Amino acid sequence: MTTATQKQFLGVRIQVNTTRSLDEVTASLRALMGRADGTRFAAVAQETNSEAEYVREVEARLVGESGFMLFSEFDHGAWINKFGIHRRVSRWILGNPLIAITMLRHDIGAGLFVPVEILLTDRLEEPGSTVSYVRPSSAIAVEENPPLLAAAQALDAKLDMLITRATNT
Repeated sequence: MTTATQKQFLGVRIQVNTTRSLDEVTASLRALMGRADGTRFAAVAQETNSEAEYVREVEARLVGESGFMLFSEFDHGAWINKFGIHRRVSRWILGNPLIAITMLRHDIGAGLFVPVEILLTDRLEEPGSTVSYVRPSSAIAVEENPPLLAAAQALDAKLDMLITRATNT
């Protein structure tokens, strides 16, 4: 027998507009984050035997100065122009398993929203770019769970700081 439940929640979308160009914001983000493609990320998990060893290797090999790593990026701009939309748009998936575990230990369902995603776009109406994202705690902590909420709000603060650093001139 299969059952399904539904839980509505109200996500909060943040849009940060900056006069910095998309290239500048992208370069700043790359400089602040580590890179963890699927192969490198999987290798760290396979090559370590304990929690302490895993933490040490993630921090040494994958995480950037901001505490985040870039897992993947999707260049929507590469295909939307075929439909008459001429914009530079990319969606990035970023996070840190050491941050994720602070939430997953309180609710495994938090894995649906970590790692987090950001959308990077150029601005049409004036020079600059926009970074958009959903505030993690608004999607993760949808039921009464104070430890989960606290961990998700800590992620909010870290993500806000990363975006602020990348978009400030």
